[in-house]
Amino acid sequence: MLDIKKIRNNTEWAKEKLATRGVKPEEIDTLLAIDNERREVLLENEQLRNRRNEVSDQIAVQKRNHEDAGAVIAEMRAVGQQIKELDVKEQELTAKQTDILLRLPNFPDDSVPVGADESANQELRQWGQKTEFTFEPKSHWEIGEDLGILDFERGAKVSGSRFLYYKGLGARLERAVYNFFLDKHVAEGYEEIITPYLVNEQSMIGTGQFPKFTEDVYTIIDEDNPLTLIPTAEVPLVNYYRGEIIPTEKLPVNFTALSPAFRSEAGSAGRDTRGLIRLHQFNKVEMVKFTKPEDSWNELEKLTKDAEDLLQKLGLPYHVIALSTGDASFTSAKTYDLEVWIPAQNTYREISSCSNCTDFQARRAQIRYRNDDGKLEFVHTLNGSGLAVGRTVAAILENYQNEDGSVTIPEVLRPYMGNISKIEKVD
Repeated sequence: MLDIKKIRNNTEWAKEKLATRGVKPEEIDTLLAIDNERREVLLENEQLRNRRNEVSDQIAVQKRNHEDAGAVIAEMRAVGQQIKELDVKEQELTAKQTDILLRLPNFPDDSVPVGADESANQELRQWGQKTEFTFEPKSHWEIGEDLGILDFERGAKVSGSRFLYYKGLGARLERAVYNFFLDKHVAEGYEEIITPYLVNEQSMIGTGQFPKFTEDVYTIIDEDNPLTLIPTAEVPLVNYYRGEIIPTEKLPVNFTALSPAFRSEAGSAGRDTRGLIRLHQFNKVEMVKFTKPEDSWNELEKLTKDAEDLLQKLGLPYHVIALSTGDASFTSAKTYDLEVWIPAQNTYREISSCSNCTDFQARRAQIRYRNDDGKLEFVHTLNGSGLAVGRTVAAILENYQNEDGSVTIPEVLRPYMGNISKIEKVD
């Protein structure tokens, strides 16, 4: 959530920044009009309360002197009623202001490319040579089905489209990938966490999914306690410290977690309907950092490097792009996307997004620390996929496929697969 004081004191700057993210200037005008009215109500309320306190002392003196205080008491009853009415009005205005603030995206950093969509993204670097074959490469779903390790047909029968079964060495490959990721992150200083997979509404608000993106998730409707299946482990990881003050000496805090991710994929009809790229349920290893504000930009580079290192060790070609203001996520001040090479599609596809959310999530979730002056300040939060597991499996199947239909296992994964070096079709 954005700081209303920052918007109030830098209105034109805020309008210009948010305009690059699709926010109309009139929305900011509406917000500030509500804010101005709310502050006027607060001032009037404070003046009435001060008046009531002064008159209360006056009434006490009159009573001690056996003077008639009836008129003053009647006046104070009226003042008390005014205060109650102003309290209600202030609560209503605060709720309106908060609702608008919760729906505004984060301010983009000055270094972010300005543009309406992904066409304005900037490629920063490439790693590895795009895989070339002496034969026509197959798509990963064809490879998986031919080898009998991916079963999309039965996944659709049991659950619906965009669900699947991993079988045999397919399941073992998926498990090898995420165990490799977790081991690498733990060795790099991340603390491994197993999180809840269902979270409450306040947790979804804290990381920015609610109230704006309620259609993108699966929520279990329960009047007493509605719970949402997590779209990413980022949600329970960031909310771990919700409403808390993190001891300064602990910063930066680095968490990693494997979890399933559940996404309704609202609005994505017709896109990536086959294969492992866009599923309703998939595994993902997440990295989350809590840092001091002055350290967060260096930590973003470290986070991105940690994700890149996984791809390099797997020998998968990829590139890194800086997302434009119009393509970055709602909560992000700056995002680097890692896109892995998918030969059958002859293109790069996203496999990790590494973002600095600055104090946007921490303000929503009230996560703070004490700075060098001892004053409470919001931490900065960062998150990144390290990596999306299913998409990694897809990239391995396509980049390591052989002409006979088999798939070579990347060397770093072989210890996790009983030193099997190749997945071959079993008749």
